[in-house]
Amino acid sequence: MASVLTDRVFFQGQKWEFTLNPGPFNVKEHVLITIFANSGAGNVYAIHIVSTIRVFYKKNMSFWVALLVVLTTQVLGFGWAGLFRRYLVEPAAMWWPHNLVQVSLFRALHEKEERPRGGLTRNQFFLIAFTCSFAYYVLPGYLFPMLSSLSWVCWIFPASVLAHQLGSGLHGLGIGAIGLDWSSISSYLGSPLASPWFATANVAAGFALVMYVITPVAYWLNVYKAKTFPIFSDGLFTSTGQSYNISAIIDPNFRLDIDAYEREGPLHISTFFAINYGVNFACLTATVVHVLLFNGRDIWELSKSAFQEKKTDVHTKLMRRYKQVPGWWFICILVANIAATIFTCHYYNDQLQLQWWGVLLACGLALFFTLPVGVIYATTNQMPALNVITEYIIGYLYPGYPAANILFKVYGHISMKQGINFLEDFKLGHYMKIAPRAMFMAQVVGTIIAALVHLGTAWWLMSTIPDICDRALLPAESPWTCPGDHVFYDASVIWGLVGPRRIFGDLGYYSAINWFFLAGAIAPALVWLAHKAFPTKQWIRLITMPVLLGTVVNMPPATAVNFTSWILIGFASGFVAYRYYRGWWSRHNYVLSGALDAGLAFMAVILYLCLGMQHVHLKWWGSTPDGCPLASCSTEPGVLIKGCPLI
Repeated sequence: MASVLTDRVFFQGQKWEFTLNPGPFNVKEHVLITIFANSGAGNVYAIHIVSTIRVFYKKNMSFWVALLVVLTTQVLGFGWAGLFRRYLVEPAAMWWPHNLVQVSLFRALHEKEERPRGGLTRNQFFLIAFTCSFAYYVLPGYLFPMLSSLSWVCWIFPASVLAHQLGSGLHGLGIGAIGLDWSSISSYLGSPLASPWFATANVAAGFALVMYVITPVAYWLNVYKAKTFPIFSDGLFTSTGQSYNISAIIDPNFRLDIDAYEREGPLHISTFFAINYGVNFACLTATVVHVLLFNGRDIWELSKSAFQEKKTDVHTKLMRRYKQVPGWWFICILVANIAATIFTCHYYNDQLQLQWWGVLLACGLALFFTLPVGVIYATTNQMPALNVITEYIIGYLYPGYPAANILFKVYGHISMKQGINFLEDFKLGHYMKIAPRAMFMAQVVGTIIAALVHLGTAWWLMSTIPDICDRALLPAESPWTCPGDHVFYDASVIWGLVGPRRIFGDLGYYSAINWFFLAGAIAPALVWLAHKAFPTKQWIRLITMPVLLGTVVNMPPATAVNFTSWILIGFASGFVAYRYYRGWWSRHNYVLSGALDAGLAFMAVILYLCLGMQHVHLKWWGSTPDGCPLASCSTEPGVLIKGCPLI
């Protein structure tokens, strides 16, 4: 590009002087482009608000209101990022494992190295791995979707409900299920190649505890009438196992109709879904207690030295040569964004329902949890979720308002998550020595563009695709079933419309789940006491309860096969390769992760543009993922479910 573009200098000698061709493309420009893309590459969570209100509840929400909500939720995180830079970017202990993948990739693409005898340079290795990933994804992405979940137990016992429940990787416990699709492996937990082995071991232990101990024991003991419902489901049911008619309990003002709810009967969920919420409760308290016990002293020392010179690592010393982003920039963005959010919620209250005090409370929760959650993510590559506690709090304070509940969740949870993502990019720039002000501008512009593009695309899809997100009317292989949106909608019904008091409180069927709050607070304290009692046993300190307990917070929509395959690859990389093939691991592990991501992304775009938009599909045995149609059946005698045998 440098050889093609003009090297003319525009406005030469003036304040606004610039050129389109400052020289050959270099690694710092590449990093800055990546940071710009990272700001918009992830899912814009506030889109779920739009889809839930417009598609599931079929209520009115104007494009202008949707745009204000999306922009304010995305930008709010800059404020939290600015407040916690000192704690989560500058310390060397906050190493952000996923950034090492990108650093290795930049080095492979830009550093010149001689090819070792009998080996490959990192650049050559990347190109080979990229090509293989690109070519391979045509199989799980189009020709053979069943590769995403090979549930062989179901094939051996095609008529057994029990075998399907145990073996299904998408709708059951996933025993023996394996996925040969990098998109499904890395979709919820990130790249297993970037996860340190101790974090992978924590994830494996938590997954096994919930999926292979607690869930099957609770199901076969028929806890909460478990056998009446699917063993693994995010659905909402009546007491007889039928789908709950949500529209029947909503009044014309988009609120809960108490009389109609009494007629329809109490809302039920699968026992796994109830346990999943309990684990969410435990993860929340475990995060706070773990960080206080294991990182509290470090945080206190950093707080005391905020206005003093202190010993810093080499990266921080080098970065101080640049002009820093003033703290008041972040404060101004934070204050202006909160003011805009309060105005939006007040002026368009008929559509959004959230009151001004709800906005301030959500911001307070985000402020409180950004630091502890950021510490966990910066050291383990696993992010504990905050969404359930936000739903729980506003559900008790303001029950019967589903739109207010999901809005509160997004402002309380996603603003924190966005702030942590911005901090992760700041750390990437920290490693690669990118000017902080350039990073800041790239993040701001990338975030705003991403919000506009995501909303515009989602609005167009919701307006043009018939029956979008309606599982009952769409074919099984349809890509428009919206699993994430279904979970978001179900949560809005549970926590917003019906309210936690009628489900998890004194009026509810699942009140015992609240004991998980206490269990989550005790668990890291036990680990800390064990570490103090046996200080020479270093492995005890590596037991990270927020990661172990928070393993399944994304289930559903994440499924068992997403975890089984992730854990196997994480073990092969973090334990086997790291311990026995350290040279190969150091040279190629993170480059391989980046190559797999890049190859998959390019092929996925090509498949969608060339085949998906033209509605060209294959129909054969391998087109249906999983192949376990009986996994969602009830095992309670007398419960009749469409497509299932009557017991």
